[in-house]
Amino acid sequence: MVRIFLDYIGEAGIWLCIGFIAQICFFLRFLIQWVVSEKHSQSVIPISFWYLSICGAVGLFSYSLYRRDPVFIAGQSMSLFVYIRNVMLIRRQR
Repeated sequence: MVRIFLDYIGEAGIWLCIGFIAQICFFLRFLIQWVVSEKHSQSVIPISFWYLSICGAVGLFSYSLYRRDPVFIAGQSMSLFVYIRNVMLIRRQR
C-alpha cells in the first residue's frame, strides 16, 4: 500500500511526506492546547504548542523552498521567528 502511494507521487514523495508531517505538527499543537485547556478549565498554551509550531514551520518552510512558493516561504519564515521568540521568552521566565 505504501509502495503504491510512493510510486504514485513519484520523486516528490519525500517532500510531500515532509509537508504532511509538518501539517500534522500544526494539527497536534492545537489538539494538545485544547486538551490542556480543558484540563485547566481555561485557555492555556503549553510550551509543547510552541515546539510543535517550530517543527511545523521548519517542515513547511523546507517544503515551500522545494516548491519555490514565495507566499509560504515568506509566511513560514516570519512565523518561525515568532515561535522561536516565544520559546525564548518562556525559557527566560523559568
